[in-house]
Amino acid sequence: MSTQNSIPPQQGNGRRKGPWSQSEIERLKRSFGLKTDALLARELNRSVESVRRMAKRVFSGEAKTGPWSAREVQALKNYIGVASLETVSLILRRSATEIHRKVEELQGLATSGPWVSEDIQVLKRLYGTRANQDLVLILGRPESDIVEKATELCLAKDKGYRRRGGGNGTTRMPRWSEKEIELLRNLYPTTPNLEIAQNLNRSVKSVVSKAHDLKLKKSQERLQSMGRENVSLRYEKQAE
Repeated sequence: MSTQNSIPPQQGNGRRKGPWSQSEIERLKRSFGLKTDALLARELNRSVESVRRMAKRVFSGEAKTGPWSAREVQALKNYIGVASLETVSLILRRSATEIHRKVEELQGLATSGPWVSEDIQVLKRLYGTRANQDLVLILGRPESDIVEKATELCLAKDKGYRRRGGGNGTTRMPRWSEKEIELLRNLYPTTPNLEIAQNLNRSVKSVVSKAHDLKLKKSQERLQSMGRENVSLRYEKQAE
């Protein structure tokens, strides 16, 4: 489990004090454990100590034991690789021992099989920021399957992840040549990003980032096509 939430308490001069609003509490519930305590404190304009105190109040309750519900298992997967064991224990109200036991159980459930659209979307969303070993637990697939699909989709680890020295994908992408930039300019408006990435042998994120730097835009026709593709994916998910 990651320990990135283990940040020394800091005094926040000029931070908001006093009672928490319901909207602040709801935001805390959604983000605690998924963002560092320091980042969440800045977003809420509260001190780190205030965030931690409120989290203990919000997630307090009778400790849970016994069988895990499907909802609890999914919640655990959401925090794997980003939250400390202490934080996950607080949120789920499960002991560290029970969490370790469930993680070990998930490790033994990894199996190969056809990729469904929902799993592909999870992979696209998390691959850049999570270690492959964490994705094995989250997706229930062997690491070889994850690496193969990530390569097929031209996914890469984020710069922030690489700076932290975690996992695979630490290879630095080469500089863009003038020829590549010209090809990107020609293709970007009308071509899917995955296809562009495959043509250039780069990650999709690299393509999107460079297009943003060059202020390139998708054509109206391509945007409409992307909208239809997104609708189709939602229907597929509902039908599963």
